[in-house]
Amino acid sequence: MSILIKNCRAISPNSDIPGASIEIEGKFIKGIYLEGEQLPETDSVYDAKGKMAMPGFVDMHSHGASGYDTTDEKIEAIRTIAETKIKEGVTTYLPTTLTLPGERLVQTMEYVAEYQKNPSGAKVPGVHLEGPYINCECAGAQNPAFVRKPDIEEIKKLNSIAKVLIVSYAIEVEGGMEFTRELASCGITPSCGHSNATFAEFKKARNLGLKHLTHFCNQMTKLHHREIGLVGSGLCDDNTLIEIITDNIHICPDMLALIFKVKPIDKIALITDTMCASWLDDGDYDLGGLEVTVKDNAARLKSNGALAGSTLRYNNGVKNAYAASGLPLSQVVKATSYNQALSLGLEKTGKLEACYYADIVLLDNDFQPLAVFVNGEQKL
Repeated sequence: MSILIKNCRAISPNSDIPGASIEIEGKFIKGIYLEGEQLPETDSVYDAKGKMAMPGFVDMHSHGASGYDTTDEKIEAIRTIAETKIKEGVTTYLPTTLTLPGERLVQTMEYVAEYQKNPSGAKVPGVHLEGPYINCECAGAQNPAFVRKPDIEEIKKLNSIAKVLIVSYAIEVEGGMEFTRELASCGITPSCGHSNATFAEFKKARNLGLKHLTHFCNQMTKLHHREIGLVGSGLCDDNTLIEIITDNIHICPDMLALIFKVKPIDKIALITDTMCASWLDDGDYDLGGLEVTVKDNAARLKSNGALAGSTLRYNNGVKNAYAASGLPLSQVVKATSYNQALSLGLEKTGKLEACYYADIVLLDNDFQPLAVFVNGEQKL
């Protein structure tokens, strides 16, 4: 099956081409054509009417949407979330777990493995395990009742069911440093989050293989002029990728502008960190056994008001990042897919370029998705 997306503004890392056309053959992009060039004959044509085309977004930290969380004891949870993500322009996402008992995590991995056999929405190349090896003092919306010490054997067991791509944990807890080394040796991305680590501890973990900082600025050691903590670590270190939730709630626009000013765009990844209330109305919800109230798009624990994930739609996060950064879209787009693909080893992903997967989102000028292609198949 061949498709031609004609007359689009093709935005890819370091490239912004108005009047472009994209030829798709099977699962891959076959070629990019400039305005005025002879276009190929294809089985079908999609007229983008000058709207933006970007590589499909990669959301590597998302717990849920449309009434489901990744760790729900329902097999349809992963499928529903993956199909909802398509509506945001997300073509690849990592189901993200919570701090829960081991048997619940095993069950979740089994559901992920089943979805991978017959995907109907966004691609799911693997899982992001957030917790359960966190610092209880920084639990946030993670349930402290199920926190435990890092256990590489538990990770290996889960990884044998469905691929584990990222583990978020506190590097400073007992066994955390050795756990960093063990994750790296298994080819799994170590990411520090829900942590009170110092800059010295960060540097030690980085030398052992730490690669990411989870939902940057949230539930981590704050920046202080006598101890720069994890926030300072993320800003200072040009080799560590930081996740940012660009809903203007978890990080205010002024802080976003500062991050984009001092952090290389190649080491920023936009995420949503959504929970089940995403795409639903304000109201009361559950997150891993904790009661959550959503009001004015902010999800907070009933018990203490702590933020409990987000309801952000990825495309709106891209819009907010573009507004806050002051960067051209050809730079911002690195943080929506390409950086994630490089860090996680997702091949042929994150560019509008020949031989890359035809994972493409078409957006209007307000960043609302008009069409989404996954592996060359139109899903929206």
